[in-house]
Amino acid sequence: MKNLQAYIDQKNTWNTIFGQAPMTFPLSQTDADKIASTLDSDLSPENLHCDGEISQTQAQNKYNYYGRVIKELDRYCAGQGLTMPQVYEYY
Repeated sequence: MKNLQAYIDQKNTWNTIFGQAPMTFPLSQTDADKIASTLDSDLSPENLHCDGEISQTQAQNKYNYYGRVIKELDRYCAGQGLTMPQVYEYY
């Protein structure tokens, strides 16, 4: 779960800046839903490719990382009896 933890840590840094409560384990269904929503945003073509400012290889590496986060979130949800939210931008 190292990718999921790293992703949550990164998002918690931003949450702190904007005065939002950090996500902590055990995750709630609301947390899982927020993570999936944020992943959808991160996977949008504009964000994934940094508006064309990064190479295809760098974008693919980001996509692969987000895919690992999604898989770990899916395993976590299954193990905790949570519903895995749909991540629409992941194919």
